[in-house]
Amino acid sequence: MTYLAPIENRLIENVNVDGMEDMPTPDEVKLQWPLSERAAATVMRGRQALRDILDRRDPRVFVVVGPCSIHDPRAAMEYATRLKGLAEEVADALLLVMRVYFEKPRTSTGWKGFINDPHMDDSFRIDEGIARARELLLHFADMGLPAGSEALDPMSPQYLADLIGWYAIGARTTESQTHREMASGLSAPVGFKNGTDGGLEVAINAIRSASSPHSFLGINRYGRTAIVRTRGNAYGHLVLRGGGGRPNYDTVSVRLAEGALRKAQLPANIVVDCSHSNSLKDPSLQPLVFHDCVHQILEGNQSIVGLMLESNLRGGNQPIPADLAKLEYGVSVTDACIDWDTTEETIRRAHAELRGVLPARRRQAA
Repeated sequence: MTYLAPIENRLIENVNVDGMEDMPTPDEVKLQWPLSERAAATVMRGRQALRDILDRRDPRVFVVVGPCSIHDPRAAMEYATRLKGLAEEVADALLLVMRVYFEKPRTSTGWKGFINDPHMDDSFRIDEGIARARELLLHFADMGLPAGSEALDPMSPQYLADLIGWYAIGARTTESQTHREMASGLSAPVGFKNGTDGGLEVAINAIRSASSPHSFLGINRYGRTAIVRTRGNAYGHLVLRGGGGRPNYDTVSVRLAEGALRKAQLPANIVVDCSHSNSLKDPSLQPLVFHDCVHQILEGNQSIVGLMLESNLRGGNQPIPADLAKLEYGVSVTDACIDWDTTEETIRRAHAELRGVLPARRRQAA
């Protein structure tokens, strides 16, 4: 039998690949930005609090709040500092988790996020992006602020997962077997968003799939290809984000979601994402969605355990200019967000309304 020489393999292999560059291994990146004792304590404390909320041992509601995506570390640090102060103020009723999204799924094209293109110039310095993302997460954890992120790239968790307290699987990837397998091995609770059409079936199937053991190809701490064998993640839950141009946070939609979860023999744990189709992509509607869900809790709802807000230092969004010096500080470059003052007002109002009723909610659930 005759085999092709390596030079001839190029005619049949990697035909559309321009080149490959070495990435630092997860171990190398973690040596550069090692986990401190304080950061580890923040992550473990945040994860346990989230598990306790999902298990109804903690009556609080968790709120994942922050920029649609991180693009400016300085603005992200300022936001985190403000959020930390607010988190301490409302901690008896609300567990605040900072939304720290470094990767953005795109329907067609566009900026893919800080990890993929940290310089926002199509240079795609992923090696730099992953290290800078870890550095930023370490700062948040050292501040005592738990972080929530989207699990998008299957390799990223080996670099960053020790600093994440909560994960989301997005509407575009909830149906992906790769992401269900990945979620089954994540160490943090995972929220699965309903499909882009608003349907619940793909998310419910994903929760069930991720709760089971899986074996799949991945990388280990040394960057080598490995067979990853997981135990299954018992803390998958449903995230309602609307879809098909319609919201699904209202009382009827929540009741239908509860029924679908019960039918699948899953805990009735629901998080409402106040953006996306639930706000019809109008950030000014996010506080209305948020307060509607708070009202449902005040009226006796037992299933809404979490809420999500897209928020930044300043409201709205902006395109990425050719001259990056013209970027407006504290303004999203992806989905439009509410500003900090609105965020603060929304969360403080919810805290005032819920702090007296949540302990009784836990007793009713028990």
